[in-house]
Amino acid sequence: MALVYIELLVTGPTGKNETVRFLVDSGAKYSLLPDGAWQRLEIASIRELTLVLADGRQVQRQLGEARFSYEDLSAWSPAILGEPGDEALLGVVTLETLGLILDPIKRTLHPARMLLA
Repeated sequence: MALVYIELLVTGPTGKNETVRFLVDSGAKYSLLPDGAWQRLEIASIRELTLVLADGRQVQRQLGEARFSYEDLSAWSPAILGEPGDEALLGVVTLETLGLILDPIKRTLHPARMLLA
């Protein structure tokens, strides 16, 4: 399966924003903002999380909130506050909050079919 990258505008609580290139990771629950980006956006931690990496190791990271914008869609979503070496990831909570799904064949994001059932 090919890797899918997408650029989104990310805004912090003070209104500062920047474009971030994310690896779309449908296996990740939360999105991850890289070290430096979340500091420039003035995003504060709301709690600490214990995360399990693909190799089974556990790491501690802080969790904050940011506004993610893609095309004409925009929504607040939880975001892991990355440390040096962490890559920007776009997780399923942010995708679902924006109402998007990943088309892994075309390597694009599309509006999700929204069901009320």
